[in-house]
Amino acid sequence: MALGFNEGAAGPRAVYDPGAVIDPAFVPPEVDFSRFAFAPVMHPTEPWEVFDFTRGYDPDRALSSAFGVGRYDEHRPTMYSAALFGGEARREVHMGIDLGAPVETPVYAFAAGEIVHQGYNPAPGDYGHVRVTAHALGPHTLYALWGHLSARSLGLHAVGARFEAGARLGTVGDRHENGGWNPHLHLQLSWVRPETHDLPGVVTLADRAAARRLFPDPRLVLGPLY
Repeated sequence: MALGFNEGAAGPRAVYDPGAVIDPAFVPPEVDFSRFAFAPVMHPTEPWEVFDFTRGYDPDRALSSAFGVGRYDEHRPTMYSAALFGGEARREVHMGIDLGAPVETPVYAFAAGEIVHQGYNPAPGDYGHVRVTAHALGPHTLYALWGHLSARSLGLHAVGARFEAGARLGTVGDRHENGGWNPHLHLQLSWVRPETHDLPGVVTLADRAAARRLFPDPRLVLGPLY
């Protein structure tokens, strides 16, 4: 099976089936991100608070800022209790960056691109309203998933619409529309085009090294948040 995933023992799987095995042989393109100027994804009005979810997740914890950062490639062994993160091995390693922000905070494109997918992932703990964009970086295409958006975000652009860097792609969704999470944006990059409005935002420890190659660090476009 192409696109960075192997076929499972039971036969071919959908490209981004959470149970799929990430191909350890996937080799990402060599891209010098310093050659590109990226626009801000958010405009926080307070300093970013960097979260540590390695020792647990308390949605009612006291916050020092209205804007927070959940880290890329973080092992979160007690955070993902919803059924979609289960299976033979639980998925516990976060493959995006979370940008916590007040409900309806605008979200902007880091680069010019195109809407390739959008929709609603309704399961508890899932992305809720989500869209996927494609961005040309020289001869290569980088895909981005924007998860936990508000419902009205998907009315801003249709699939196939093109936009410029800094274009408004949506707003941060509330708990009732974002999978049940505290309000935040999950931004995840991928060198492989998703077949639908989904990516495995959390992977198993066994898949961690290969997933880092397939899903690069969003700080490459966001800048040094931490």
